[in-house]
Amino acid sequence: MNYLGHIYFSNNNPQLAVANLFGDFVKGKKYLEYPEYIQEGVLLHRKIDHFIDHHFEVLHLIHTIRGELPKVAPIAIDIYFDHLLARNWDQYHPTKLPDFLADFYSKIDLTNEPYPADFKHFVNLLVERNWISYYPTEEGLFRMCQGVSNKLSFENALTNGHTVFQHFENEITSCFHEYMLDANEYFMSKVI
Repeated sequence: MNYLGHIYFSNNNPQLAVANLFGDFVKGKKYLEYPEYIQEGVLLHRKIDHFIDHHFEVLHLIHTIRGELPKVAPIAIDIYFDHLLARNWDQYHPTKLPDFLADFYSKIDLTNEPYPADFKHFVNLLVERNWISYYPTEEGLFRMCQGVSNKLSFENALTNGHTVFQHFENEITSCFHEYMLDANEYFMSKVI
């Protein structure tokens, strides 16, 4: 899953959510150089990635869309699932998404945190530009696909990701709800 999914599976803990987001910025065992609460977030990030990458329904969906999105089908699914989580937020969280995001953003203070400057800059942009607020919309899905496509170091078809989503929307949506059922049971029923 993308940013929203990682925040969601942090069990309403803003400090854990920020550390979870840091998982994309730290490679290998470098996370061990950080305090325990950051290590916990990075490990949660990796568990979420592992869970989605090995989920039976997700693997089947990757196979379904791989012809349309070679090399980037798993990345597209991360984007699609964040879009669907935002669009169906009320089914999964008691607080409205705009209120949830406002509360989460208000609790972020990285001033004295040991995160590197590039990650702090990313979090500041995430808050200032409120990217996640666009996730439920078709325009937001289009922008996510374009943005991630541009960041990849190889030529890819993710620029067509929003069109692929429209074509396979029923299959993707069904897989998303199956995944969320299993992921909620796995991540939300125990302390990570």
